[in-house]
This record gives sequence, C-alpha cells and structure tokens, in this order.
Amino acid sequence: MPPAVRKLALTIHLTSSVGWIGAVIAYLALGVAAVTSSDAQTGRAAWTAMDLTGWWVIVPLAIAALATGLVMSLGTPWGLFRHYWVLISLALTVLCTVVLVLHMPTVSAMAIRARSSEGADLRALGGDLFHPGVGLLLLLAITVLNVYKPAGLTPYGWRKQREQVLQRARRPQPAGTVPPAPTAACGKLRIGSRSL
Repeated sequence: MPPAVRKLALTIHLTSSVGWIGAVIAYLALGVAAVTSSDAQTGRAAWTAMDLTGWWVIVPLAIAALATGLVMSLGTPWGLFRHYWVLISLALTVLCTVVLVLHMPTVSAMAIRARSSEGADLRALGGDLFHPGVGLLLLLAITVLNVYKPAGLTPYGWRKQREQVLQRARRPQPAGTVPPAPTAACGKLRIGSRSL
C-alpha cells in the first residue's frame, strides 16, 4: 500500500474507532439519564436520542472502523492472519458490530414506546445500560490490543516468517558478506549443508 493511501486509511481508522468509543460513552450517558430521571420528558428524550445516536452515529462509525481495520491489516506487513492480536481485534470488532446492528431495532422499538408511555410505564422502560457497557469494555480491550500489540504469531504467521528468512538466505550474496541470520523466532533452518 502506498504511504499516502496507508496514512489516509490509518487516519480514517483512528478517527472512526475513537469516535465509536466516544459515541458509546454518550449513548451510555443517555441510558443512565433514562434510568435515573423522574421527569417523563427526559426519559422520552433520552430514548429518542439513543435511537438517533445508535443508527446515525454508532452504526456508521462501527462499520467504518471495521472496514478500515481490514484495509489496514491487509495492506500492511501486520497482515490479517499473521498475529493473534490482529485476529482477536478483528473478532471482537466483528462481534461488537454484529451485536450492535442486531440490538438497534430493539432500541428503536423502545424509543417508539417511550414516546407514547406515561408515568410508571415510562419508568418501567428503564435505560439501555448492559449493551453499551459491555460494548465499551470490549472496545477498550481492542484499543489496548492495538496499542500494545502483544507478541504471538499464528501458525500461518510462522510459515510466512520462515519463508521470508529462506528467501533472504537464497539471495546471491556479494563476495565476503555474511548471509542474514534468521530471527530468533524461526529457530535453525537448514539449507543445503549450511545451518542458519
């Protein structure tokens, strides 16, 4: 991937990922307002705002973060299947996005009920705290994985790394140079009568 395209994709990915976390925090605050407020107008407004925020902000940001994350992993040396942290991040992002899209129709139905409910019926709706709370924890876990990038190659990653070492070792070397040493993760490789 050309550097300019990579930087653009990274910018979009970071913006949508951070925006997703921020929007979930705002959504969670609306859920708390719906649970704690005794004012009917506040309860109705909170559910309406959760519905709008979910469909018009959180869902698009989630899809953008997922799509640009795929572009970043496929277009950079990290790869999509080479490192466990990338696979775990992808799995958690897909999980969060799927649960979000499946949960939003329920939020819309609750918002419609909130508009026509009064008193005890409105208070019985409560707020939406579980889904955004768990979602926020998962998004923070994804962020930690992407910042710290813990070591751990998948079997596919090991194979790719070994192939790269073998390709470097097979390249013709100018006279008097020492062939490149394999990485510690690859162990010893045998090429002809030489042991690398």
